Amino acid sequence: MILSSVRGNANVPLASEKFYFSVANKNVADQLSRLQGRSVTVHYKQKNGTLPWRGESEYIVDSVRVEQY
Repeated sequence: MILSSVRGNANVPLASEKFYFSVANKNVADQLSRLQGRSVTVHYKQKNGTLPWRGESEYIVDSVRVEQY
């Protein structure tokens, strides 16, 4: 997923960055799939390391909120 991190006038993204994360909850994963292309805010927890059942990232997204601009 590529996230726009800086916005200019008229909600035009000026810069983007890659944010690698895992999702442990199927409902959150489904929600992210449905919201592709929309502006969202993700809440995540950062772990000290990775475990096979949590994915390959230390960032675990646990909720998503759609942004209204």
